[in-house]
Amino acid sequence: FKTRLYLSHKTIRVLKNSGVRPMAPLGSRILTNPDDIYKHNMWDHVQWTEEDKENARQKAEENSRTRLPLPEQGKFDTNAHQYWDKFYEVHQDKFFKDRRWLFSEFPELLPSCAKERSTGARCGDHQAGISIRSISMTDTESGNHQHNDPIQSCRKTDMLYVQEAAEEQNEAVTQATSFPGQHSSFRILEVGCGVGNSVFPIINTIKNTDSFIYCCDFSPCAIQLVKDHSDYDGAMCHAFVHDICEEAASFPFPPQSLDVILAVFVFSSIHPQRIHGVVNRLSAYLKPGGVFLFRDYGRYDFSQLRFKKGRCLAENFYTRGSGTCVYFFTKDEVHDLFTKAGLEKVQNLEDRRLQVNRAKKVAMHRVWMQSKYRRPQSLS
Repeated sequence: FKTRLYLSHKTIRVLKNSGVRPMAPLGSRILTNPDDIYKHNMWDHVQWTEEDKENARQKAEENSRTRLPLPEQGKFDTNAHQYWDKFYEVHQDKFFKDRRWLFSEFPELLPSCAKERSTGARCGDHQAGISIRSISMTDTESGNHQHNDPIQSCRKTDMLYVQEAAEEQNEAVTQATSFPGQHSSFRILEVGCGVGNSVFPIINTIKNTDSFIYCCDFSPCAIQLVKDHSDYDGAMCHAFVHDICEEAASFPFPPQSLDVILAVFVFSSIHPQRIHGVVNRLSAYLKPGGVFLFRDYGRYDFSQLRFKKGRCLAENFYTRGSGTCVYFFTKDEVHDLFTKAGLEKVQNLEDRRLQVNRAKKVAMHRVWMQSKYRRPQSLS
């Protein structure tokens, strides 16, 4: 499904005069002249008309009308780790690009921001000192990293890595005073880290600070690719296999020990009935004042509207040809997820953009959610 888009002058006036600007940067390229639409690959802060909204609603309603039979749906949940493991075996670290925009949108990932939060100051004033250029957040930044014989590594059995991860985690739990990163004053956890497209920009930015990053994924292949990466440093990073949907699974660090939890395009891959439990469990590991950073797909994103009939599993929840799944959030749903886990809203934005294929003269409405929720300083 592709749309050849022509913006009316009325729509352009809405873009120009709405006065609506998100709190975070989220890009600053505003389309004010319809003749300029194909001059760039992405336009920021696009306001939808009522006609746009209705067209999107109808397309989503149409492609979700025919759903997969219930007996076939269960495998996409129970075998999710196998589908993703196969995905990484096939694509290695070549599919997703490094997220070099992270620190522009999430300065909370920087240790200096933790100090500001403890004093009640706002994060972000220091960003001018970061030599990272913010690019359109489509996960298309290039990254050419080498790793050691990844194909052979990925062929190792899932059970080997699951057992290894369980042994590491159990050891950490039984030795409550000893865990990876225990001496660091600033700790980050990325869940659903994949092959490290967020991890390595973070590692390369927090070097020479008193920081530590944990990263986990339920794909053993992905975690092995992270460990084989030339930038992986066990002195400041601990990568481990972990299924965040597994209620009994333990982490290699104690509760209330994390300054930041990062989840980028992760929760959308989980069945919507499971997500509340995942957020509740993860939030218990935040320190008082710690922050949960979230970015994921928004309702009626172009990728939702292009699904064909028969790929829908539940309302706004679909399976791709690879067997991996995706859910599309609303602002209210995101707010409900985090506040019911006892967190306080810092930011909850709907990031609407216009992505342009200039060669084919095609424009696509993109919708992403970007949110920040904090654990209260005073715990009840």
